[in-house]
Amino acid sequence: MKSLRIALVLVLIVLAIAVPGCKKAEPSSQEVTLAMGYIPNVQFAPIYVAVKKGYFAEQGIQVKFDYGYETDLLKLVGTGELKFAVASGDQVILARSQGLPVVYVMNWYRRYPVSVTALADQGIHSPQDLVGKTVGIPVTYGASYVGWRALLYAAGIDPASVTLKTIGYAQVPVMLGKQVNAAVCYIMNEPVQLSTAGYEVVDIPVSDYIDLVSNGFITNDQTVKQEPKLVQGMVTAALKGLQYTLDHPDEAFDIAVEFIPEMKSTDQPLQKAVLLKSVEVWRSDRLGENSAEAWQTSVDFMKSVGLIQETPKISDLYTNRFVENWKK
Repeated sequence: MKSLRIALVLVLIVLAIAVPGCKKAEPSSQEVTLAMGYIPNVQFAPIYVAVKKGYFAEQGIQVKFDYGYETDLLKLVGTGELKFAVASGDQVILARSQGLPVVYVMNWYRRYPVSVTALADQGIHSPQDLVGKTVGIPVTYGASYVGWRALLYAAGIDPASVTLKTIGYAQVPVMLGKQVNAAVCYIMNEPVQLSTAGYEVVDIPVSDYIDLVSNGFITNDQTVKQEPKLVQGMVTAALKGLQYTLDHPDEAFDIAVEFIPEMKSTDQPLQKAVLLKSVEVWRSDRLGENSAEAWQTSVDFMKSVGLIQETPKISDLYTNRFVENWKK
C-alpha cells in the first residue's frame, strides 16, 4: 500500500507540472514596419489607438512606425524592402504605371484632404475666382500638386490662367503676409490653424469637385499572395482603431498625445481641432472600402493631364478582399 501511495503522489506531481503546459500557447508576435509618410502627428490617431487598445497584438502583430516621405515609401514597398505604408491613391497609380507592384488594401481618408484656402477678404469663393490670381503651393509634386491640378481639371480652368507660386510649407504666414491670394493646403491643417487663430477663411475642397482616391494602406503583390493572413491582420487592426477613433475622438486624442512626445500642452487645443476635422474626412458608412468609380476617375484625370504616361489596370490597383473580412 505504501508503494501504491508513493506511485499516486508521483502521478499527481507529474500532472501538476504537465497541466500548465497544456494551456493554449499565445501566438508569437510578428514585428511589422508601417511606413507613415510624415512625422508623428495627431492625424495618425487611429493607428495609435489600434496599438494602445491591443488591436494589432490581437492579430499577432507588433507594429513599428517608420516616418518618411511618401514617394520614397512607395518605391520601398514596391521593391519589397517594406511591406506596408500609408499613402494616397494617386501615388499608387503613379507607382503602378511605372511598374512597381504596389496595391491599395484599405481606404482610410474618405475625402481627398487637399483644398485651396483663402482669407475671406480676398473675395475668393469658387475655383473660377482663382483666375488671374496668385496661388501658393508647397511643392509642385505629391498630393498638394495632384489636388491642385485635379481642382482645375474638374472646374475646367486653364492652369495658365492662374499664377502658381512655390512657397514651401509656409502657407499660413504667406497668406497673412498677402504674398498670395490663396494657397493649396491640407483641409485639416492650415485652415484649422487660421480659424483657431480667429481669421475668417474660405475653403475650396478638391473633394467637392472630383472624387479622388486618398490615403490608405498600401502593400505589394507578393505580400498579398504569400502572407494574406498578415495583410488581413493589419487591415483588421487599423479599421478597428479607425472605428474606435470615430466613435471616441476625445479618448483617441488623449492616446495620440502619448505617442507624440514633442506635442506641448499649449499646442493641444489646436491639435484637438485638427483631429476633429480629420474625423470629418475619415468618416464613412462603408469604412475601409474602395470605390471602383473613384479609382477610374483618378486614373482618367491623371492620364488626361499628363501625370502618368502608362495607364494601369484598375483591378491591379486595389483590392477589397481584406476590408470585406475585417468584422468576421
